[in-house]
Amino acid sequence: MIVNNSLDELKKRESALKIIRSIVENEGRSSLYDVTGLSGGFISSEEELDLLETYVGPAIFEDELQVVAKEHLGGEKALAVNRTSSGILASILSLVKEGEHVSHFLAQYPAHPSIPRSCNIVGADYDEYIDLNEFKIEDNTSLVVVTGSTMDHQVIDEDTFKEVIDMAHDKDIPVLVDDASGARLRTAVFNQKRACDLGADLVVTSTDKLMPGPRGGLMAGKEELIDKVKVKANQFGLEAQPPLILAMVNGIKNYSEDNLINAISRKDKFYDMVSKDYEMFEKTPTGVMVTEDALKKQVDALDIETELSEKDLSFLWAMILLKDEGIITIPAVGMPGASATVRFDLSTQDVIDMNLGILHDKVDDSFNKFFRQLSRCGKV
Repeated sequence: MIVNNSLDELKKRESALKIIRSIVENEGRSSLYDVTGLSGGFISSEEELDLLETYVGPAIFEDELQVVAKEHLGGEKALAVNRTSSGILASILSLVKEGEHVSHFLAQYPAHPSIPRSCNIVGADYDEYIDLNEFKIEDNTSLVVVTGSTMDHQVIDEDTFKEVIDMAHDKDIPVLVDDASGARLRTAVFNQKRACDLGADLVVTSTDKLMPGPRGGLMAGKEELIDKVKVKANQFGLEAQPPLILAMVNGIKNYSEDNLINAISRKDKFYDMVSKDYEMFEKTPTGVMVTEDALKKQVDALDIETELSEKDLSFLWAMILLKDEGIITIPAVGMPGASATVRFDLSTQDVIDMNLGILHDKVDDSFNKFFRQLSRCGKV
């Protein structure tokens, strides 16, 4: 294996960022195509930037955040944190004690690693389920977590979503929804209700996923629980600082469902193009993807012998996509523990108006280079 642990993943990410910097410096930003669906942004005016002081910033922007966040997520009160993972950690620190249990329901494995890691920090037991018939809430369960949309954009069925919430509430257990991308994907594409409107007590979303906001986390829910989480967030430095809060406000104001809806109409065309030569592509709600398992099967079908793991293959292809084609995917730049699925999200600003034939040729060229690289290292 090339990547064995979280440190290796961190080094891989650092290498990818160096490549990105080199491309920008030598060829310009227009030579990069971010298809992660996490490109985000930082929308602000000069007047607003002048207010980003330690205490002035929160005084000006936090009230406005309450308004736009509750419009976006629902709930009684909102809280800005520096990442979705931070909101998850602060929630578990405030609601779960050592020896208690957390039950997590999601549409498909794997769960985001921040959830079991946070449970491990407090010494709580943790179980996750993808089958409602097997879903259990133990006697010592103090929190139920639901993932609205997985890292690979598998979306939970709304009826199942509501049933899990009702099961938890029947036992007076609060429900936290990890709606990182789901707060927009579920509502805009699948016409589902907001998590709070379905009865969730807390919800957290990523403000850079499928919207023009910064890499940060935004929470909403019942005021009493948000206050508890806010205390922990402030105790451990997990709260968002004024620049993030400003960018979140403007990101929500500038969010439009149109990009997601337009991507739906383009994904079928792109899927047909890439599927002519490859069997590894699958559709996502807003584009196409190649899972690590599907990539390995494609390599096997080409009669290439390799000692690389499935994840290593994804990382290698992602780095070739970046270095040779300027295409940024999550396996190249993702944080340790992020999904190794190579996803091409057509809702991102860099490709929303791009000729799909050009994108297809870039993907095809990258895979041919990937194939040649494996052939040199292995046996054909």
